[in-house]
Amino acid sequence: MKLQQLQKKLNEEELSLIANRQGEIYTSKLHGIGPIINPMKEHLYYFEDAIVVDKVIGKATAMLLILSKVKYIYAYVLSEKAKEILDQYQVDYDYEKLVPYIINRTHDGMCPMEQTVYHLTDLNEAYEALIQKQKELMNQ
Repeated sequence: MKLQQLQKKLNEEELSLIANRQGEIYTSKLHGIGPIINPMKEHLYYFEDAIVVDKVIGKATAMLLILSKVKYIYAYVLSEKAKEILDQYQVDYDYEKLVPYIINRTHDGMCPMEQTVYHLTDLNEAYEALIQKQKELMNQ
């Protein structure tokens, strides 16, 4: 599937994420980092050479996809910190709207995942911090 087909399928099926993994299509309706981090727990390079289309990409998702060796990212909303890290690692990407940061679900502050990696630069450290944060949030 080409980028335009992936975008169309994402919108028509109300998905949060769709990825073309060398011909194999992966989709998710989960929000947050779940669609990315959950398959990575089983196989760290799950998104290797993939084309990923996602509604919202913050620094947390960007760092996970870089660690997983993604080929290309298209985001409808991209945070400034995500853009910085994608540029740093020279990952190809496009986006529709650039925002200062990803807003949390209650719209009163920064997304906890973006906040978790805000000052981190090491991809493996970010991965471990995000797994820990995901566990904390699931236990609340």
